[in-house]
Amino acid sequence: MGHRLSKIYTRTGDKGDTGLGDGTRVPKDSARVEAYGTVDELNSVLGVLLTEALPTDLRAALTDIQHDLFDLGGELCIPGRTTLADARVTQLEQILDRLNTDLTPLKEFILPGGSRAAALCHLARTVCRRAERRTIALGRIESISPIAVKYLNRLSDLLFVMARALNKHAGQPDVLWQPGKTQKQE
Repeated sequence: MGHRLSKIYTRTGDKGDTGLGDGTRVPKDSARVEAYGTVDELNSVLGVLLTEALPTDLRAALTDIQHDLFDLGGELCIPGRTTLADARVTQLEQILDRLNTDLTPLKEFILPGGSRAAALCHLARTVCRRAERRTIALGRIESISPIAVKYLNRLSDLLFVMARALNKHAGQPDVLWQPGKTQKQE
């Protein structure tokens, strides 16, 4: 590992640019910075979720995912770098399949909510979808690993199922969407 930051403020970004992992300077609102910044935001939301009381297996999975996201952020921060292996996507799918086995099949859309942990998981899912969109946008103008998009896509699916599993664990039902509910009340 390279040098560690001993001084947090550098003043090098005061004019609106930042340094990538390879030393290249880019605008702070570049597609690359948007992509890895949103992955970082997702990682932070998962950190908040991890402050909740969670089943041990989900806690372990989310902690591993945080490490993956840090790797992915590094990958996106350094043009040409690839760190995530397709095996991690397969592992997400295995967790998703295991969790989904214990859930009742969905016949309706659900709203984010139920338990606090499930609501936070839904928040993470929506940030994950944004990270996926930002990464796709980056991939349209620069080369990125196709595994990055695949991982984020599968992770958002997993976070949806995790939210349902967290509601079940908490004894809370999923919040079912009732189309036109507010119009019926008028």
